[in-house]
Amino acid sequence: MGRKTVVLMPQSSRILQDMGNQIKLARLRRRISVDLVAERAGVSRASVWAVEKGSPSVAIGIYAAVLHGIDNMDRDLLKVAGDDKLGRTLQDLGLPTGRREKD
Repeated sequence: MGRKTVVLMPQSSRILQDMGNQIKLARLRRRISVDLVAERAGVSRASVWAVEKGSPSVAIGIYAAVLHGIDNMDRDLLKVAGDDKLGRTLQDLGLPTGRREKD
């Protein structure tokens, strides 16, 4: 089985790299070893390193498991697209206004 190749837009690639670096810094601030995170997450050390590099070929579930292994930080995933102002505005524009139809 070969390695997956994922092609991303440059901005998306930078975002993943930044996220991976933030995950690494969170682990280092807590002085938690890669071995311990891997054990807690049920993944290999190589997977933890791939997450910390922001690899696009790592499944989102692995990212979640690694975040969970760093003091239950997986709850932060709930913030993704949580404050979707544009989406809510578009949704509201399509909602009925509550006016009654004429008989």
